[in-house]
Amino acid sequence: MAKKTVKFVEMKDGDKEDYMLLRDLEKPYLSMTPNRIVDELKRQGHVSLEGYQITRLEHGLQSGTRAFRDGADLDWIVGALLHDIGDGLAPQNHDRMSAEVIRPFVREEISWVVEHHGIFQMIYYAHHYGWNKNARDKFKNNIYFKSCSDFCERWDQSCFDPNYDYESLDFFEPMIQEVFNRKAYDPKIIKSKEVIGLP
Repeated sequence: MAKKTVKFVEMKDGDKEDYMLLRDLEKPYLSMTPNRIVDELKRQGHVSLEGYQITRLEHGLQSGTRAFRDGADLDWIVGALLHDIGDGLAPQNHDRMSAEVIRPFVREEISWVVEHHGIFQMIYYAHHYGWNKNARDKFKNNIYFKSCSDFCERWDQSCFDPNYDYESLDFFEPMIQEVFNRKAYDPKIIKSKEVIGLP
């Protein structure tokens, strides 16, 4: 059976029938997003940045576990788990890439924190490179500044411990499914300007 395809070779020449076909074919692919997230996390257990005592997967699992054990809500837990998911393809701007992965599905506070955690983390190490460790201060008037600072202190910089007893990826998989099966960009979820903060 021949694969269904659009008629156009330039998007501007597509008609309604073409775009309705694409819409229908996209639905099953979109529904598999949680599975692709889990696959990427698994990959980070094998291909990882060198020099650390743990893999990027273990770092994410530690972050998610700490958030869960601190009584954080679902958005915070998944945000902590996935805050470095962009490392594989975009190590120089992994924070922004990771934020874009979660942005359609979590409240604004979480995606903002993930997007900016890289510059906030510099407080711990930038001076060793001769950089400005207080670069995050340019965001000091942002409503999410404290949330990001707390996130880095409690659930990121402390999560490189090979002896920490963290939860498995299987433990987090239902949470990933729940978040990434939400309607993308649902204003009831993502548009909140409320600062809930860390527990």
